[in-house]
Amino acid sequence: MDKDARIYLAGHRGLVGSAICRALEAAGCTNILTRTHAELDLTSQQAVLEFFQEEQPGYVFLAAARVGGIHANDSYPADFIRDNLQIQTNVIDAAHKAGVKKLLFLGSSCIYPKLSPQPIKEEYLLTGPLEPTNEWYAIAKIAGIKMCQAYRRQYGFDAISLMPTNLYGPGDNFDLENSHVLPALIRKFHDAKREDLERVEIWGTGTPRREFLHVDDLAAAALLLMDRYSDEAIVNVGTGEDVTIGELAATVAAVVGYGGELYFNTEMPDGTPRKLLDVSRLKELGFAPRIALQDGIAMTYAWFLNNSAQIRM
Repeated sequence: MDKDARIYLAGHRGLVGSAICRALEAAGCTNILTRTHAELDLTSQQAVLEFFQEEQPGYVFLAAARVGGIHANDSYPADFIRDNLQIQTNVIDAAHKAGVKKLLFLGSSCIYPKLSPQPIKEEYLLTGPLEPTNEWYAIAKIAGIKMCQAYRRQYGFDAISLMPTNLYGPGDNFDLENSHVLPALIRKFHDAKREDLERVEIWGTGTPRREFLHVDDLAAAALLLMDRYSDEAIVNVGTGEDVTIGELAATVAAVVGYGGELYFNTEMPDGTPRKLLDVSRLKELGFAPRIALQDGIAMTYAWFLNNSAQIRM
């Protein structure tokens, strides 16, 4: 990737986008194009076409998306499938029409079948039913992958797709209704410690296994793949290691300093039993994550404490 080229980062204010922005700046990229939602509505085809024709970026990181945890996905299925389909369709098509050299599309590990063999290889995509609580988001992301592949095949457009595992880090959403599990646990234990609560409720049995990647590691992988990878095959991005939700909760509680009881509400959904990515393809390209889970949680909690005014909660 030409570091002096115009680089459009869609979704620069989000968890992933802000991390990619930090990584681009650290790599010496000084011509980064960003737009807030108020400045550019990515669900508007005409607005996106006009932006690309006017700005003529050379590279695109497509990190903009409507995202959320189990509750949000299950409660707002129409919003999740509509907004994500519109955003990615508009950006990919406009990027191709404007002559963008390369586009990186950020997918999600939820694209894989609910009962996929473990660890999950990239070729397991579309081999079984999806997890029902987030299938609307997953279907939209699968459509984005297929659109990138189709534009590569028909037009020769250099579009690649990354499938990150569960992400966390600075800039995360700590809202208890709509956040993912790790930031939700940070918020719950923080509130419980402050209010001196005797116990904290955790959804599900605590037995599902999840893999977690610090968002700064994801950003490093994104820049590496933008530099070194060009193929229609998707690439998993993760650590290759997982923990149970119960183990995660105990780690978060220790980091926060909460000493009360952990109550697992088994009447609430668990989601997919296990979701561990096979990251062999990524390793072959020379990537390895640098931030261990407990260290990453401690860094995220420190950010949470230092940025209370701007945190989504």
